[in-house]
Amino acid sequence: MRSPHAEPTRCGWAGKDALYQHYHDTEWGVPQHDDLRLFEFLLLEGAQAGLSWITILRKREHYRAAFDNFAAARIAAYDAGKIESLLLDEGIVKNRLKVQSAISNAQQFLRIQDEFGSFDRFIWQFVGGQPRQNAWRSLADIPAHTTESDAMSRELKHWGFKFVGTTICYALMQATGMVNDHTTDCFRHNELKCALRAGN
Repeated sequence: MRSPHAEPTRCGWAGKDALYQHYHDTEWGVPQHDDLRLFEFLLLEGAQAGLSWITILRKREHYRAAFDNFAAARIAAYDAGKIESLLLDEGIVKNRLKVQSAISNAQQFLRIQDEFGSFDRFIWQFVGGQPRQNAWRSLADIPAHTTESDAMSRELKHWGFKFVGTTICYALMQATGMVNDHTTDCFRHNELKCALRAGN
């Protein structure tokens, strides 16, 4: 029996960083159905492209301030002046293409909400509305993309989204609980699996 004071076994990527561990323990892999939060992850996953997730995680609060708490309607209306001010902001990734994509993605996000009633309904269709319960024994077993993320990427690109390659889409699926990709030795794997069975 594990001591109540012992550190739980986590996915290897969580490391020793307290911020990373908190994110792993409380957010990553939790099924997310709130459109605002889904858009936040979509924007942040796009910002991460070519960088490490911990880099974005450390900038997350500043992103919230810089991008109006991820309110898609406000971001969709950003003009050239706003873009230039964001490119001077040291608290975010100062990449023009990523900033511009956040705006265009917000516009497409609003279109999908109008078409489907919610972005949640649109995005969860790629896993049939239920989290996929995987059973990876090690990080090396976890794929970088799947047929579902391939399909999601194609459809998002069809709608005009940017920075939505299949690897980014799979990272989005992992983060928002569309798949349970905690390794089987991680304490969160069974917690999330049991929560799904309990209907939480």
